Amino acid sequence: MPAIEPGTVVVASQDQVGSDLAGETVLLSMKTARYYGVADVGARIWSLVQSPVSVSEICRVIESEYDVAPDKCEADVVRFLEDLATHELIEVRGGA
Repeated sequence: MPAIEPGTVVVASQDQVGSDLAGETVLLSMKTARYYGVADVGARIWSLVQSPVSVSEICRVIESEYDVAPDKCEADVVRFLEDLATHELIEVRGGA
């Protein structure tokens, strides 16, 4: 998996289905037939990756909508995206 950095572009994989269920976003990987649930900030990030978007743009949005320091935001967003990538729920592309 390529490194996820501020200039990295990510997008939701086409091999998944997502749906909002009582305030939580539920994802189904079509490759593994496993379900994943994300809520709150994770659900907001998931909404942002529906179109190709850079990690720095995701962080800009999260920082403007939530009370979080830039360094912590970037670290948490990268960690979350790495988890999504590990489960093949997003595609990691080159720099913006």
